[in-house]
Amino acid sequence: MGLIIRLVELLLLLVPLAGVLYGGWRAVSAVRARQDGVPQRPETEAPPRPGPGVQWQAIARAVRAHDSTDTRWLEYELDIAKLLDFPLMTDMRDPLTERFHRTKLRADMLRPAKAEALVEDPDAAREYIDAVTDYVTAFDAAESEAIRRRRNDFSAEEQQRIGRAQSMLRVATDAAATPQERERGYTLAQRELDGLIVLPERVRAAVERGIAGELDR
Repeated sequence: MGLIIRLVELLLLLVPLAGVLYGGWRAVSAVRARQDGVPQRPETEAPPRPGPGVQWQAIARAVRAHDSTDTRWLEYELDIAKLLDFPLMTDMRDPLTERFHRTKLRADMLRPAKAEALVEDPDAAREYIDAVTDYVTAFDAAESEAIRRRRNDFSAEEQQRIGRAQSMLRVATDAAATPQERERGYTLAQRELDGLIVLPERVRAAVERGIAGELDR
């Protein structure tokens, strides 16, 4: 019995020692491998930044895409009939519409006064390019959905109200109408659209400036 106890004690001493010896052997092997020129696993390196020429081309494309998408949106802001045909473009309750307006705001905020300034700031350039990409993608999605749905989300009565508002807005923007007719048309159009569609600020401002200009004469 005493012999068995001593053997167990000996094993308990040898097991930790074996671990230490194995660790030492691994360390020595690694040193020898480096000395013998054994190739080591390469470290991950950051990808090289694009040169100024490539960077400028990417920035220029982003600026053109930004301008082009702004022009497409301007068609809705300036053409009231088109806007009322596709009312989803201003319905901020819709996720696609809300995302389009949010990404537009971000792209506008990140756009530099001079695009050349971004060439010297790669991080800012990348942020702006990504923002424009998001804006263009979001606008395409929102417009496609607006065209698909048109006025179908509105009841028959609401669609009639939108139709009457279109007619009144034509009067409000008709230079041949009298100032009083234009003002009345705008007032009636707002009444018809109340609770249905919110006209963009640029649309309201343009109509109101036109009416005020006629009234000031």
